[in-house]
Amino acid sequence: MSEYMLETRNLGISFGGLKAAQDVNLKIKKNALYGLIGPNGAGKTTVFNLLTGVYRPTTGTFFLDGVELTGKSAIEINKRGIARTFQNIRLFSNMSVIDNVLVGMGNQSKCNLFESIFRLPRYWKTEKELRAKARELLRVFDLDDERRTMASNLPYGKQRKLEIARALATNPKLLLLDEPAAGMNPQETAELMETIRFVRDNFDMTVLLIEHDMSLVSGICDELMVLNFGTMLAQGSVDEVLSNPEVIKAYLGDD
Repeated sequence: MSEYMLETRNLGISFGGLKAAQDVNLKIKKNALYGLIGPNGAGKTTVFNLLTGVYRPTTGTFFLDGVELTGKSAIEINKRGIARTFQNIRLFSNMSVIDNVLVGMGNQSKCNLFESIFRLPRYWKTEKELRAKARELLRVFDLDDERRTMASNLPYGKQRKLEIARALATNPKLLLLDEPAAGMNPQETAELMETIRFVRDNFDMTVLLIEHDMSLVSGICDELMVLNFGTMLAQGSVDEVLSNPEVIKAYLGDD
């Protein structure tokens, strides 16, 4: 066990001669809520892709709760306890709300292939247990009444909630949220803030989010980390980071 839920050491990746991320050193404590901010093109989503196995790092290592996951596949990393949402919502739009959550629980099935194909008794028992867990999760996000609704027919804000619920269905230790408030109106953003706080406090969860909405970031994050041109620029409390002259310069430029 480690003091940190997530630790990266000199993590980086190059595409040809372009260093998209380099020497990224993150230390994220357990059960805390961190924000990863920076100008457009700073490398924030690239870091998420490195942490979830979409990209394989060309330099450095990273650890989840003390276990090194560098070079593992996306499936293995998810099984170990990292789940994410995406900047552009990626639901199974032609599946129902509850089926989207059940897909997230696929790594928890106790049935082997034979039992699943022939629908043996353990298959039905497992299916009943997972469906009960899915409905419990949907109740938390106030989506149970719409469990049979096609995901594509949900309002935008509820689609965001469903994506978070599906990520939590994989039973993660660390939840990565990539611009969860993108496209939301102020009321939806306020509701999302409460949802993220609830997840952190009631799911024993560590959360790292990318966000451009500074009112959301300053309202819920314990600490902020800033990326600029693929490198770490600052890390600290919200007030320290947002008043840092180098951070202001990165966002607004020189006078």
